[in-house]
Amino acid sequence: MGTAVASVADVCDAAKRASRVLARLDSAVKDTALEAIATALEERLGEILVANERDMQLGAEDEIGAALLDRLRLDEQRVAQVARAVRQIAALPDPVGEVIEGRRLRNGLDVRKVRVPLGVVAVVYEARPNVTIDAAALCLKSGNAIVLRGSSSAEHSNAALARIASEAAVAAGLPGGSVSLVAGGGRAELAELATQRESVDLIIPRGGEGLKEALQAVATVPVIYAASGNCHVYVDASAHEAQAEAIVLNAKLQRPGVCNAVETLLVHAELAPSFVPRIVRSLTDAGVVVRGDERVLELARDERERERPGGAGSPLESEASLTDSALVQAATDEDWASEYLSLTLAVGVVDSVEHAIEHVGRYGSGHSEAIVTRDTGAARAFQLGVDAACVYVNASTRFTDGGEFGMGAEIGNSTQKLHARGPIGLRELCTFKYLVEGDGHVRA
Repeated sequence: MGTAVASVADVCDAAKRASRVLARLDSAVKDTALEAIATALEERLGEILVANERDMQLGAEDEIGAALLDRLRLDEQRVAQVARAVRQIAALPDPVGEVIEGRRLRNGLDVRKVRVPLGVVAVVYEARPNVTIDAAALCLKSGNAIVLRGSSSAEHSNAALARIASEAAVAAGLPGGSVSLVAGGGRAELAELATQRESVDLIIPRGGEGLKEALQAVATVPVIYAASGNCHVYVDASAHEAQAEAIVLNAKLQRPGVCNAVETLLVHAELAPSFVPRIVRSLTDAGVVVRGDERVLELARDERERERPGGAGSPLESEASLTDSALVQAATDEDWASEYLSLTLAVGVVDSVEHAIEHVGRYGSGHSEAIVTRDTGAARAFQLGVDAACVYVNASTRFTDGGEFGMGAEIGNSTQKLHARGPIGLRELCTFKYLVEGDGHVRA
């Protein structure tokens, strides 16, 4: 396996050589290698957990925060889930060789548009060691070699996982260099990887805006950005309140430190008087810090007045104390644009589905957006008006995931519009070529 001991250029060159072999392998060989990787993960669990514990200790010492520690953590259950995802990928149809379309031209030539591997895919990612295996399995199944570049916070976990995957794959018949890891060189190493145009066909960064900006500044290799997720849930006037509450709580609480968690809740003005106090209470009871616009703050103050002993006729406290006691803070423009990745949620009131669409268009990142409604017209307007990779009606944004979409796993979620959008799975790791067959044809 390539490591930081070899130069980045040498690692990428070895991956290029491996990719030429991988592109021609039968599905059975690739699937056998994936099964070997899944088995090795289970058999070498102790090795993985020891490495991960070292990263967790260093992360805690460096105070990287609860959300990043949650992303970083591996345990027996999570490793089992990773191994299960590898087997699910192995069970999927092989995209390589799939005929996208075919036809016979008027001149008698037979033309087929056939899916083929990209070649060498470099994946750059932060604090998510499971990506090491998810990305490797997806690339190998789609006939690509992979060069992995994880973050320093997961250095030991990534090294153990990549070593296990590489050794298992080679033992099962894949060429050396199919799975490689580069690590330890900081931004200089990232820049070197991002300029290996002769050997790397695509880079996929999976991380925050800082990583995206660092690559944009130097990359000469094509890049698909698995970008951040400033996701919204809009609760329409016709929404069923219990259903809306369940969706919002799931989208925020099920795993707040991931890119498909909701960061902003919008509520139609007609439903707001009843729904905002209800959802604010549920959110704050779950430990969520709510940051509201003026109308949300007013509704929170009104609710607080009703709950005070003596009701609305009692002497008023200051507005600040009422707001604080309701655990609602005043939202700023920065809040609407924030990907918190934590137990914080911005909440606003809008006057129509059109205003909700406008808000999402201004602040959203193009990742995942949801509407809760019983009005088919509003649902259709939201689906057509919102420009995002995934648009949900009456469902949580947390479903934007390659595993949930039946892809086995994902390398990331693309918010771009060219080639790949949404979860990046097997087919998104392929390009195509035209196979043209004739019988002595020459062009007049």
